[in-house]
Amino acid sequence: MNDSRNPFRRFLVLWSGQFISSIGGGLTAFGLGIYVFQQTGKASAMALVTLLAFMPSLLLSVFAGVLADLYDRRLLMVLGDGLSALGLIFILMCMLNGEAQLWQICVGVTISSVFSSLLDPAYKATVTDLLTEEQYSKASGLVQVAGSAKFLISPIIAGFLLTVSDIKQLLVIDICTFLVTVPTTLAVRRGLASKASEQAKSFIREFKEGWGAIAENRGVLVLVIMTSVLTFFLGVIETLSIPMLLAFTNSTVVGTVETIVATGMLVSSVFIGFLPIKKGYVKLLSISLFFVGLFMAVFGLRENIVLICISGFLFFSMMPFANVSLDFLCRTNIDNSVQGRAWSLIGLISQLGFVAAYGFSGVLADYVFTPLLVEGGVLADSVGQIIGTGSGRGTGLLIIIAGILLCVTAIILYNLKSVKRLEDRGDLCITK
Repeated sequence: MNDSRNPFRRFLVLWSGQFISSIGGGLTAFGLGIYVFQQTGKASAMALVTLLAFMPSLLLSVFAGVLADLYDRRLLMVLGDGLSALGLIFILMCMLNGEAQLWQICVGVTISSVFSSLLDPAYKATVTDLLTEEQYSKASGLVQVAGSAKFLISPIIAGFLLTVSDIKQLLVIDICTFLVTVPTTLAVRRGLASKASEQAKSFIREFKEGWGAIAENRGVLVLVIMTSVLTFFLGVIETLSIPMLLAFTNSTVVGTVETIVATGMLVSSVFIGFLPIKKGYVKLLSISLFFVGLFMAVFGLRENIVLICISGFLFFSMMPFANVSLDFLCRTNIDNSVQGRAWSLIGLISQLGFVAAYGFSGVLADYVFTPLLVEGGVLADSVGQIIGTGSGRGTGLLIIIAGILLCVTAIILYNLKSVKRLEDRGDLCITK
């Protein structure tokens, strides 16, 4: 007789590999961000690297989602994780020959991002393959624990390593995580039937089927579009938090602060993992996003490490509740046979906000908001009296504005009837 817990055990094996991979990726992301900002002194340069590390993977995720429904999802994860290391190896080789130029770093992160596009749709669809609907919210909490590792564990490790070594060591560690992720993924692959397409289908047809799964449910479509607005505001703080902190402290302190604030995500994710949410997803989504915006605004308020740590901790503690709610409302309203395609399109549409934030927030911070709050700036004698003046205060003001607008968006989301109806379907799934 099969143990009913075996599917969740196999999920834990897969999850452990992604946890290690997340730590490695976080080391590289943190290290490259610090490296580029220290080399250029521009938030816009750092934002450009972040954009190129993100956008190719996002745009190609649509095709990756089709592949995840046609072919073996675990094999796609292995290929994506392994080949993405090529971009990191390129950056490492450039650094071994001297200081890496901005364009070389951009090329490397783009290469890595292209192959990483295979990972996310296959991973999310595999979670659906492995688990029952009753286990989705519990698994989602643990997935967020792994995702939070790049914020919780990686920064403090990277901050320490940068004091005794340099960015090259971080890249080597990230590349070596492949030795862990591949075996764990292959172990899960042996436990599941291979995913094979019964007949060859065109990408256009697969794309249409994935889009149809989203568009036929107005609530899902509205939720995905609203999420793209939310991710824009979240992208602002993601892009500008390090430049804001580096304006008055060093990389070691930045790494420590990022680890402390990310503890909030860990605490909430573990809580959700052990005590799964069973109802009230729309209300929980709106409330959590409102407080995410509120704490974001406080984060940018002053150059005070204690205030930043407290508000950042509370900011991150709200994120898992929002993510679990979004995940559940979408997952329970989309048929499993098109989950790969649907998730890739959901990822594309909902995360376009990040692309816009990465593209514009750095430029706005460097050339619009920073001049306003330096000594003698237009807002130095008004807003500057409240939030302070200096090279990082314009960045702080932009984060405050994004937080306030996120609060407003959360209120609008709660009043959308089409989104509220999604929970009716979710309730039916739980009681089956």
